[in-house]
Amino acid sequence: MAKEKALVKKQRIVEEIKKNIDSSSSLVLFDYRGISDGEAKEIRRKLREENADYKVYKNTLMQIAFKDLGIDVESELVGPSALAFSEDQLAPIKILSDFAKRNKNLDIKIAVVDKEVTNKEKIQKLASIPSREGLLTMLAGSLIAIPKDLAICLDLYAKEKEKSEVGGN
Repeated sequence: MAKEKALVKKQRIVEEIKKNIDSSSSLVLFDYRGISDGEAKEIRRKLREENADYKVYKNTLMQIAFKDLGIDVESELVGPSALAFSEDQLAPIKILSDFAKRNKNLDIKIAVVDKEVTNKEKIQKLASIPSREGLLTMLAGSLIAIPKDLAICLDLYAKEKEKSEVGGN
C-alpha cells in the first residue's frame, strides 16, 4: 500500500514536470549547489517578476518526464538540478545568466528553447540579446531615422533652392 502511494505521488510529480515543460517556451536546467537561501529567494523573485519560476525535482523524475517528451537531457541530469521554466523564451536564460556572472556557485547546465536543447555557448548568445522592449526601441529608432533623414534632406534642398532663387534674381 505504501509503495502504491509513493508510486502515485511520483507519477503526479512526473506529470507536473511534463506540464511545466509543455507549457514553457524555455527551460533552464541549473546546478544550485552553494547558493544561499537568500540568493535562491532572489532568483525566484526575479523569475516571478518575468512570469517565470523554478523548482527542484529529483533527477530521475525529470529524466522520465523529458524522455516521455522526447527531449534528451539525460547527460546533464547529474548532481543537484533545478529547473527554471517560462513562457518567455529569454527571461529565465537572461536572469540566471546574469546571476551566474555574479555568483560562481550557480552553474547553468543547459537550456531548452522551443523544445530544442542548447549548449552553454548558445545560452551566452541568447543571454546577450536585448529584452523585447529594448528590441522594440531599437526598431522604432531605426524606423524614425528614415523620415528624419528625409526631412533633413528636403530642408537642405529647400534652403539651397531658396539661395539659388535669391542669388539668381
